[in-house]
Amino acid sequence: MSGPGAPAAPPPRKAAISEPAGEDEIEAGRKLFAGEADFVWAASSVESLPPMVGLEIAFAGRSNVGKSSLVNALTGRKTLARTSHTPGRTQELNFFDIGGKLRLVDMPGYGFAAAGKEKVGSWTRLIHAYLRGRTALGRVYVLIDARHGLKPNDREVLDGLDMHAVSYQIVLTKADELKDGELERRIAETGAAIIRRPAAFPVVQPTSSRNGFGVSDLRASVARLLAERAGR
Repeated sequence: MSGPGAPAAPPPRKAAISEPAGEDEIEAGRKLFAGEADFVWAASSVESLPPMVGLEIAFAGRSNVGKSSLVNALTGRKTLARTSHTPGRTQELNFFDIGGKLRLVDMPGYGFAAAGKEKVGSWTRLIHAYLRGRTALGRVYVLIDARHGLKPNDREVLDGLDMHAVSYQIVLTKADELKDGELERRIAETGAAIIRRPAAFPVVQPTSSRNGFGVSDLRASVARLLAERAGR
């Protein structure tokens, strides 16, 4: 519809880019993750999910994308989440309590070629059931290997999150393995790929668990989300 009297078109959505946090946000993120961080629950089925207590954030991604390493980097613990070079080692939803203020959920990796169809089907049903019915879930951080960008099965996961109206943010892992120009291009192309996705948070966050790049900004993102939830 156009012409006189027609409603104004909504402004175009801002392109998704990397956005450094301010000093106050960085400090809030540091304090949030400076306290105790403990493993509290493992769920292998919908029936075994823990009671909902406060805010939950979940980390999803392909096998070997570096989910467990990023959880360890965020919390400053080397062995809080189990890391492995074998795809598919995380076979449950693992819940970690962060200072009694929120729960962090490490989800089974997808794209796990070494797992049988029955096991993959079981994990997939668990993940979808969790995403659909978990009102405590504030955001899913979808981890993408910065070296490779979005793959078809990543896009399928984003489709599911959009369908279930679950807020998510793209986090690029292993960003230290790209040169500055390559990383900038990866951030830009990833942002362009999600700009029209309804449930996507419009900031792409590059990180490296190896050297800590971007970890403070990601902590700040989580602290900001927690503050927003508390202010509702």
